[in-house]
Amino acid sequence: MMTAQQPIAATTQSTRFPEVDRDQTYELLINGAWTPSLSGETFRCFDPYDDLEWGHVPVAGAEDVARAVDAARHAFTTWSVTPALTRSSILNRWAQLIMENLETLARLQVHENGKTITEMRGATGSVANSAEYFGHLSLGAVGSTLEPFMPGHEAWTLRQPIGVIAAIAPWNNPLGLLGWKLFPALAAGNTIVIKPSEITPVSTLFLARLGVEAGIPAGVVNIVTGPGTTGAALVKHPGIDKIAFTGSTATGGAIAEIAARRFLRTTLELGGKGAQIVFADADLDAASSSLVTGIVAGTGQACNAGSRLLVQRAVYNEVIDAVRTKIGQVRIGDPLDPASIIGPLASRPQFEKVTGYLDLARDEGCELIAGGRAGRDVPGIETGRFVEPTLYATPDERSRIRREEIFGPVGAVIPFDDEDDAIAIANETEYGLVAGLWTKDVSRAHRASRRLESGVVWINTWRAFSTNVPFGGMKHSGLGRELGPDALNEYTETKSIWLGVG
Repeated sequence: MMTAQQPIAATTQSTRFPEVDRDQTYELLINGAWTPSLSGETFRCFDPYDDLEWGHVPVAGAEDVARAVDAARHAFTTWSVTPALTRSSILNRWAQLIMENLETLARLQVHENGKTITEMRGATGSVANSAEYFGHLSLGAVGSTLEPFMPGHEAWTLRQPIGVIAAIAPWNNPLGLLGWKLFPALAAGNTIVIKPSEITPVSTLFLARLGVEAGIPAGVVNIVTGPGTTGAALVKHPGIDKIAFTGSTATGGAIAEIAARRFLRTTLELGGKGAQIVFADADLDAASSSLVTGIVAGTGQACNAGSRLLVQRAVYNEVIDAVRTKIGQVRIGDPLDPASIIGPLASRPQFEKVTGYLDLARDEGCELIAGGRAGRDVPGIETGRFVEPTLYATPDERSRIRREEIFGPVGAVIPFDDEDDAIAIANETEYGLVAGLWTKDVSRAHRASRRLESGVVWINTWRAFSTNVPFGGMKHSGLGRELGPDALNEYTETKSIWLGVG
């Protein structure tokens, strides 16, 4: 791991982000103070378009994590009893500051992960929405009055905060997906220790600065940066009461094992292999556009990607021809260009993973329908780690292209005969996060949506989100729900109270 004192290979300074000091040293947020790690060790961020390193971010060790958890534990005693109206006011002020600094936050995320500026602007706006929504929702976070079956008694419930939350956020939508954890946790009266991805730490640190400015008390929000060892120290710390994680199914499974040994509450939003089902009676033009969106949105680096394209045989050729044409019209380029639909993949390892699947597709004998090129083989690309939107026909149900989460702009096409066939193919995966279907038959839409083994089903649309609508998966796609009223419940415990009245 490189430290701030070690020599760094000379690279060309990017002119695309003049507001960012390439040699700036960042700090951890612990107990309301900005502080270096105890070891002084740092790592660097990476711009996947310019292919250069920037910044010096601290590597938090186990002692730094312990300091952060202790601070959160101490702050919980007062934040948990802070009036809901006060908590709501702070979150609303935070939301205002996010909107005032939206462009800065969006650009920082582009600098870190290469997502397009258009996507990151929208995602940052959703962060403000989450802060405001959960701030308001906290005002109604009450229990119920019940009439017990036992005579001579009254009973009621309270919803109380859990304690110290460990929040581990991903790199593909660093602030948007963090907001799904951060704001309901705070609104319910919990305190939190955040471990952002080592790919996208700086945008999270800037978001926290806005929180401090909004009036978040010392110790309520803490941030420890670093690699997987930092995250491991956090989830294993005995002072943690709940773990909220978004990331791969493999890492989520490891976290679930740790949590199970201590009976910790968890919210796990994990992988996906979303199926988009197109029936012959669908609006085929709209459906083919949706199929492309499911592949290319977020450069395919999204758990909600619609990477399995199930098309009824009667319209298979027509739909695939339309998808091939529309994929060819997708603009690939500088993520700061608002016209770009696809930016580079977020990191060298991610680029190598996705291009490895392109090699695998050839080995499996998959039929290439569109794309298939990467790096400088992509027309017009001279820099950055790009992969073309790519589509394969995968008739073999054992195909790894068809079954595994690639996390890049790569889709697998699968024909089907009838509704039963479509549902069986859609459900053959271990994942169950998102699915969608296109049809004009209302009865089929209702029937099929119930049969799909997925936490979210979109009918005649794709990638629709709202802060007040729950999101989460089934099977190996996770546990619990984020967004909506359900999310606030994920950060509270229900306490039942009995009163004998004679």
